[in-house]
Amino acid sequence: MPTEGKKAPTFTSLDQNENKVSLEMFKGQKVVLYFYPEDGTPTCTVQACNLRDNFSALKKEGIVVLGISPDEVAKHKKFETKFDLPFTLLSDTKHTIIEKYGVWGEKQLYGRKYMGLLRTTFLIDEKSIIRKIFLKPKSKQHTEEILNAWKEIGG
Repeated sequence: MPTEGKKAPTFTSLDQNENKVSLEMFKGQKVVLYFYPEDGTPTCTVQACNLRDNFSALKKEGIVVLGISPDEVAKHKKFETKFDLPFTLLSDTKHTIIEKYGVWGEKQLYGRKYMGLLRTTFLIDEKSIIRKIFLKPKSKQHTEEILNAWKEIGG
């Protein structure tokens, strides 16, 4: 996993509208890069809706939101439409970005261990430097966590 203070790994992927999106497109802007396991699951939906409901506060601070999961583009489009999400969702079906960011690992649910995407958020500054990593973001308060972190790091 990349560390705070290091350059964010670059990537290019397709968004929910089948547009190519790369991290370099957002150079000069603050980026919230949030990895989540799956569109439409309860916790992922709560997290996405928290970001949606507070999107104007993020936008006011000049923050771009990019969500990434292993879901297909079409599933992202359904998720965006169903919950009226105002931000970009990127598809990483081959786990290329997920592996670059080191967010695939062992998880546990009801005592059963398995491999899966570890819900993680990276705050990336205008120079593409990772300023903060949330290893276990609080889905219901994620926007608040993000805004507080940017204030703390002087962003």
